[in-house]
Amino acid sequence: MTDTATGPRPAPGKEYGLVAHPDRPPSAVRSVIVKVRRDGDELLLTFTVEGLEHVALPERAAPSRNDGLWKTTCCELFLAAVGSDAYFEFNYSPSTQWAAYRFDSYRAGGCDLALSVAPHVGREAAFLVQVRQNLSDLPPGPFKMSLTAVIEETDGTKSYWALAHAPGPPDFHNRASFIATLPVPAHP
Repeated sequence: MTDTATGPRPAPGKEYGLVAHPDRPPSAVRSVIVKVRRDGDELLLTFTVEGLEHVALPERAAPSRNDGLWKTTCCELFLAAVGSDAYFEFNYSPSTQWAAYRFDSYRAGGCDLALSVAPHVGREAAFLVQVRQNLSDLPPGPFKMSLTAVIEETDGTKSYWALAHAPGPPDFHNRASFIATLPVPAHP
């Protein structure tokens, strides 16, 4: 959509409600909602948690790439090109650190994904994580998408949230959770 006075406007966002894995329920967190908005090659993700006051938040750190973020509270995005076994994993910590990986197939051939533009990860009182992720280093799409979160609470409870869960233990790499579609961006 284009506004003649200001130029192109971003597409409206879409909200997704994540569900907790039934074998790893939360203690006090009641919901995780993710708002997704795509504007060309830029993706804006906002992860909001009902019960945020009960979430164990990692200390803020310098924005940088870091591995192992999923071991505590962490928000994630998985994208897989339609018709391909390969997929991409992005981890976003409330500490403002991030990680990006490419896999050739289910948990195989994993390596760091080089990004020409690092994601911007922010944290405010109103939400757990807000991310600006540039997608220009990825194929054009469309993508099958999964949105996930590991939520560690102050009492030590860890719950695993996703759009959908496959039977068995929590496994965000399982394609059964890639149930949303991130379309090719609309260009004016």
